[in-house]
Amino acid sequence: MLEIGKKAPDFLLDGMDNKKHSLKDFKSKYLIIYFYPRDLTPGCTIEANEFNKNLDTLKKMGAEVIGISNDDIKSHAKFTNKCDLKFMLLSDTDSITIKAYESYGDRGIFGVGTLRNTYILKNGVIVKTFEKVNPKEHINEIINALKELE
Repeated sequence: MLEIGKKAPDFLLDGMDNKKHSLKDFKSKYLIIYFYPRDLTPGCTIEANEFNKNLDTLKKMGAEVIGISNDDIKSHAKFTNKCDLKFMLLSDTDSITIKAYESYGDRGIFGVGTLRNTYILKNGVIVKTFEKVNPKEHINEIINALKELE
């Protein structure tokens, strides 16, 4: 995991709105970047739905959420439509950003790929990290961390 207090790696990735996005495009007090292995898989769907259900709470806390995987935009569109997601998914098909955020590696029986890691940023600086998160419980960790950061 990247170190708390360090500047987060920038990126330029395709988003669901058919535009390229970088860190500077996200203006909220906090930016939650979560990395996940695959669209429409059980754990990833649970995690996305938990973020989605709690999006109003996160926004009230000054946070914005983006999800990043190496799935393409077509796959993200299916995922977004099926789950009615209200936050941005970004596509990193070559895993450059995923690797820059140290979220690529050995997934045990699932082989090598994107790890389920999350970063909270403030003004482009890493303020909290979460490694190998539990999809169902992770939202509570995020909300508690945001409370502590205030």
